[in-house]
Amino acid sequence: MAIMCCFQVNPNREMTVEDFKAWLRQFEMDNDGRVSQEELKEAIQSLRVWFPWWKARQVMKVADTNHNGQIEGVEEIEKLVNYAQQHLHMKIHRSHGRW
Repeated sequence: MAIMCCFQVNPNREMTVEDFKAWLRQFEMDNDGRVSQEELKEAIQSLRVWFPWWKARQVMKVADTNHNGQIEGVEEIEKLVNYAQQHLHMKIHRSHGRW
């Protein structure tokens, strides 16, 4: 039985990219360090927004640049953060000038 640390997210609360990644890790089912569409759907659903399955699919279209079905790496995480800011209205800022 795995014990997970809970990180509550209020979309109106400001957070760093590291906070955002920590929040996403809660929904990582296989602990592989990558984010799948199903994991994104669970994360988006926790925000209590409408149609989380559709929004997860949209995120994958935008952020999964290598089309492997996973969001991984700096470039794809940056695209995920940008999508969350623009379409999920999350307030995410860079810490120390980096993603």
